[in-house]
Amino acid sequence: MRTRLIDSIDHAIERRLPEQRLFLKSDQGTRFIRLRPSTQAGILACASVVACWTFVVTAIFLMDTISAGNAREQAQRERNIYEARLNALSRERDHRAEEAAAAHERFYVALDQISEMQSALLASEDRRTELETGIEVIQTTLRRTMKERDSAREETEILTARLEGDTEGEAAIAKAKTVDGSVAFLTAALEETAAERDQIANDAQAAFDTAEELRFELKMNEERNNRIFQRLEEAVTVSLEPLDKMFRAAGMPTDSILREVRRGYSGQGGPLLPATMSTSGGGTITDGTSQRANRLLKELDRINLFRIAADKSPVAMPVKAAFRFTSPFGYRRDPKGAGRRMHAGVDFAGARGTPIYATADGVVTHAGWQSGYGKLVKIKHAFGIETRYAHNSTIRVKVGQRVSRGDRIGDMGATGRVTGTHLHYEVRLNGTPVNPMTYIKAGRDVF
Repeated sequence: MRTRLIDSIDHAIERRLPEQRLFLKSDQGTRFIRLRPSTQAGILACASVVACWTFVVTAIFLMDTISAGNAREQAQRERNIYEARLNALSRERDHRAEEAAAAHERFYVALDQISEMQSALLASEDRRTELETGIEVIQTTLRRTMKERDSAREETEILTARLEGDTEGEAAIAKAKTVDGSVAFLTAALEETAAERDQIANDAQAAFDTAEELRFELKMNEERNNRIFQRLEEAVTVSLEPLDKMFRAAGMPTDSILREVRRGYSGQGGPLLPATMSTSGGGTITDGTSQRANRLLKELDRINLFRIAADKSPVAMPVKAAFRFTSPFGYRRDPKGAGRRMHAGVDFAGARGTPIYATADGVVTHAGWQSGYGKLVKIKHAFGIETRYAHNSTIRVKVGQRVSRGDRIGDMGATGRVTGTHLHYEVRLNGTPVNPMTYIKAGRDVF
């Protein structure tokens, strides 16, 4: 039955594939191999399958190669864009730092100017008070002298009238001589008093002119102080607003932060000295300028507290060498294929051994292995903040060690649950993970 089927197949395809014979010649003789039409059809079918399979595999390989090339080009373009963005951010940060330094320099110069102007203003006030007191004394003396002059004139007129009405002999003559002597004395006294009066009037006019000049100078000083205050207030606003915005963007209440910093930096003291009485009238000045200066000093103290708080917050970068930002904070597709999971930090990929630095002052609370994190360093900072540095190859700190911002705490590695060498960096506020880039970006906007 099988032979008939094969014969029928051979007979059907014999027209297209006639029977062939393959002769093999050797020293022993000549032999041949008979290739029936069905055999030739099988060989052709196998060759066709192999050719089709080769073609498909080659096409798939070429498409994968093209796709991989496009993916590499896309990755390279994204990397170039990312590096350009990083360079732009770095330049912007340097520019902001230069502007902040210039603003601080202008601020301190203006502060020195306002100190000098306040000293000059107080000296002008003292001088004006002294001149006004002198003018009042001169005016009092002048009024008293004028009264004495009027009294002397009245006495002279009375004595003259008595002299003219007296006609009795020698007694009258003696009395007249006495009156003449008195009149001469009074006349001399009046002339001297008139000269003193004129001198006092001239001194008073000079004092009035000096007082007017001092008032004009005081007005000019007040205008100059007002301009200085305006520049200082603008500088304070420019410096204070980004600091307040930085902490609010990081989710930290500024009022409680300032109270905590103030409690930590509120020391006072000194030896007890004997009580002394000041003769310079050292009362509290309550004019508008002093109130304005006091408000400015309070704002300066607020800026100083903010800067102390910023020094204690993780606003620096944990990696300073070249790196690639590979994973942001938030939900992501797990790199190990565990589905969509929360990522409580950010990942910085770099070369093995890349130095890792503390981002703020604090105390090391953990330095060792922890499941998933690999070799992990935890640092406790102020205001309930904790930072974590995971997957280290080497840990360079110990538990209980106090570190400062910029201290090297470890080297980048691939320990724990990872797909490659990188740093997993976390920031936790009162135990809750927050986005570390909020602090880093806020620090770049201010410093």
